[in-house]
Amino acid sequence: MKTWPILLISSVCCTACQALHRGDLLFHLPAKGNHITEVTQGTADHVSIYLGGDSVLESIPGKGVVVSRLSTMLQRESGQYVIGRVRDVDAERSISNARRYIGLPYDSVFSSTTEAIYCSELVQQSYVDKQGRQIFQPVGMSFHDDSGHITAYWLEFYGSRGLEVPEGQPGSNPADLMRKTKAKRQIRQ
Repeated sequence: MKTWPILLISSVCCTACQALHRGDLLFHLPAKGNHITEVTQGTADHVSIYLGGDSVLESIPGKGVVVSRLSTMLQRESGQYVIGRVRDVDAERSISNARRYIGLPYDSVFSSTTEAIYCSELVQQSYVDKQGRQIFQPVGMSFHDDSGHITAYWLEFYGSRGLEVPEGQPGSNPADLMRKTKAKRQIRQ
């Protein structure tokens, strides 16, 4: 997959936003690790789709799939955002695909159904190349630490819902999507 460089921008400064193009991906890198970054190979815990102007399309807990203000998203949590541009993406078709999910609830259990959808699943399901082929293929879900054991947090999280941890089931995560861009990071003031 061909990619363009990605830029690291701070969550309080949007001067780098001038470099954004419609269809770019914005990856959130939290200031401190969390239960998602603890079990995925990378530091990203959220991804959204840049629509243009001050708008992004994202799936967020409590709201589901919504169009949000970019400026609001950048200030929502501490940390930084990485701008990822995937070359050969059909940005308009991908955005159109993603817009079909607006109004769906957030999938807090990260299932593979389309009745609810989580942030990286929104991108993974929507992004296609200029031939209409899906760009991001599902990967095995990871809920385990470096020792290979499912963490206590995820055992409790799923157990309290009467569910088994979907370890290895097809899915996606922001860190994997960011890693697949295989791009250099540059600090942007």
